[in-house]
Amino acid sequence: MSEAQRPVAASAAPAGAGGRPVGAGGSPPGVSGPASVGAPASGHNAMTGTSSGFEGREELLGKAMALAIRTLKDTVPYQHEMNDALVKVHLMALQFAKNKGLVADLVAHDIKTMQPMLQRVKGIIEKTGDKENALVAMFERTACLYQLCLDLSGSAGRREFTFPFTTVLTIGRRIGQFDLDDSEVHELWIKPRLRGYAEVMGVKIDVSDLGPNGKVVVSLVD
Repeated sequence: MSEAQRPVAASAAPAGAGGRPVGAGGSPPGVSGPASVGAPASGHNAMTGTSSGFEGREELLGKAMALAIRTLKDTVPYQHEMNDALVKVHLMALQFAKNKGLVADLVAHDIKTMQPMLQRVKGIIEKTGDKENALVAMFERTACLYQLCLDLSGSAGRREFTFPFTTVLTIGRRIGQFDLDDSEVHELWIKPRLRGYAEVMGVKIDVSDLGPNGKVVVSLVD
C-alpha cells in the first residue's frame, strides 16, 4: 500500500477455518481467543507453585512478542493489527475469484481443503452427540479464525466477532486494490464457508448479517 493512504481507525477484528482438529472433549465455551486453545505445556515453577505454559519455549515466546510489538508500532499509512496479513490474503484471493467469476469455486475448494478436520469432528459429534464441538472446531481450535477475529467471544451454542475486513477494504478501495465492500465479503465469503463447514460436520448454524459496529453472530440451530 502506498504512502498516499491516510490513517484510518483499525477494525476491531474475522472468518475462516483451519488448523488443529478439536478433541473429543472440546474446549469450554465462553473463553475467547487463543487462551481457550489446547492445554498448557508442562512446566512448574518451584518457587511459586505455578507454571506459565511456556517452559522450554521462552525463545519462541520472545520472538512472538517482538513481532507483535513491531506490528502494532506500524501506524503508517494506517494502524496495523495482528491480523493484518491474514486479512489481506483473504481479500486478495476473494478479489481474484470475483474478477474471474470463480467465487463459488473458491468457497468449494476451501471447504474441500478442510475435509480432514471437518470429517474428524463430524465423527466426534456423532459419537458424543455434542454439537458444540462444531463451533469449537471452527473457532477456538482454529488459528486461522482466532488470529483473524481478534475479539472472538462466545457462550454455549453461540460465537460472536467483529467483521475483520473493514479497515483494509476501505484503504484498498481508495487506492484501487479492491472493489469489494463489507457486505459483499460477508455474503460471498464468510457466510458460505462457515455454513459449508457446519454442513460437513452434520450441524446447522445461523450466520447473522452484519450488525451494529460490524458484529457477526454464529449460532447453532436445533
